[in-house]
Amino acid sequence: MNIREEARRMKLVSPLLAATTAEERNAALASIAAGLRQRSADIFAANKKDLARAEESGISAAVMKRLKFDEGKLASVLEGIDQLISLPDPIGTVQIARDLDEGLTLYRTSCPIGVIGVIFEARPDALVQISTLCLKSGNCAILKGGKETAETNRALFRVIYESAVASGLPEGILLQAELHNEIDELLRCDKDVDLLIPRGSNAFVRYIMDNTKIPVMGHADGVCHIFADRDVSMVKALPVIVDAKTQYTAACNAAETLLVDRSIAGTFLPAACKALTDAGVRLRGTAEAAAIYPMEIMGDDEFGTEYLDLVMSVKLVADVREAVDHINRFGSHHTDAILTENEATADYFCRMVDSAGVYVNASTRFADGFRYGFGAEVGISTGKIHARGPVGLEGLMTYKYRINGNGHIVGDYATGKKSFHFKDLK
Repeated sequence: MNIREEARRMKLVSPLLAATTAEERNAALASIAAGLRQRSADIFAANKKDLARAEESGISAAVMKRLKFDEGKLASVLEGIDQLISLPDPIGTVQIARDLDEGLTLYRTSCPIGVIGVIFEARPDALVQISTLCLKSGNCAILKGGKETAETNRALFRVIYESAVASGLPEGILLQAELHNEIDELLRCDKDVDLLIPRGSNAFVRYIMDNTKIPVMGHADGVCHIFADRDVSMVKALPVIVDAKTQYTAACNAAETLLVDRSIAGTFLPAACKALTDAGVRLRGTAEAAAIYPMEIMGDDEFGTEYLDLVMSVKLVADVREAVDHINRFGSHHTDAILTENEATADYFCRMVDSAGVYVNASTRFADGFRYGFGAEVGISTGKIHARGPVGLEGLMTYKYRINGNGHIVGDYATGKKSFHFKDLK
C-alpha cells in the first residue's frame, strides 16, 4: 500500500484517536517507555550499523553527534515521555463558553489537528519526541526521518508503534515512510494530511512549501545571535557565550554570531574571543574585529551563515539599535540573546528583535521544548501563524465550535423576533 492510500486510511482513524481518553493515551506512552527500555539493546545495535555506515561515508563529527543514539539519548527521551505523561490533557479544553440567547449556547473546545506529516533530520531521538507528542495530543502522524539513521529509526518505530497498539490505541495511527520518493507522494496528500512539519535546510523547507497544498509549519535555519551590550557583566557573559556556541554545536539553537558594542570592544572582545578559542572555536569577523583579536576576515554578506560547527562570526556594532537591525536582517527569527545589566536596554532588545525567542543573560540553547517544560517538541516554528518557537502540545492543537440549541433558527433573529444577548459563562 502506498503513502496516499495509507494517509487516506489514517484520516479515517484520526477521529478514533482524538476520542481516546487522557488515561488511555498516557498508558500508551508508559508502554512505549517500557518498550524502549526493554528493547534498548536492539536499538543500540541498529544505531551502531548507522554510525558505521555514516563514518565510512565521511560525515562530519557535528552530524555524527546527531546520529548517535546511546544510553544518554535514551535517558533523555524517557525523561521527556515522563514529562509528557505528567502534562494535562490538551484535548477538550473549553476556551469559550457563551450564551448567545436563552437556550442557545456556544462552546469553543480544543481538539487535535488530525493527521500530521513530519519530515525530520537524521536524529533518532527526534523520532521518539515527535511520535510521543503526536500521540499525547491525539494526532496521527506520518514520520519520515533521515536516511542516515534508517536502521535506528526502524527499530525505534517498531517499538513505539507496537507498544502503542498493544496498550489499546487504534491501529494505523502512526506510519513510517522510509523511501525518499515517498516525500513527494506525501506532498500530494492534501485531502488527507492536515499539516506538514519539515525540519532541515532552508532549500529543503522551501522545496516542501513550493510543492504542496498542505499547510506547512517549521523553520529552515537557526542563525542565532548573542549581543554583548555596553552594560554587560563579563563574569556572567563569558560562560553564556561559550555555552551558546559549544554546548551542542549541531543544534539549530546554537549561537552563530557574536555582536559586541563597539564602546567595550577593547576589553570585552579579547576576553570573549579567548574564551571561545580556548573552547576550540574558530572565529571569523569583520576587519574591525580582527584588528582587536586575530581571526579570519569575512564579508558582510556571510553573516547569514548557519555553521552548525565550532565556528562563529564576530562583528562590532554602535549600540543596541544597530544590533537589533543586524539581527532582523541576517537572523532567521529563531532565538537571539542580549547580555546586559541595563533593564531598559534589555526591554528594547526584546521588543524590537523579531524572533520566536528573545533572551536576556541566558544561552540560546534554552530554546527547546523539553527545557520549556513541554515534554519535548515536534519542531521549532519561526513563523507567526498558529504556533511560534518550540512546538509542543499546544502547537499541535486546533479548536472547534459547538452550539447547543433548542429548535433555534436564524430567521427569528433576522426578523427581530429574537435578539442575541451574548453572555459569557464561567
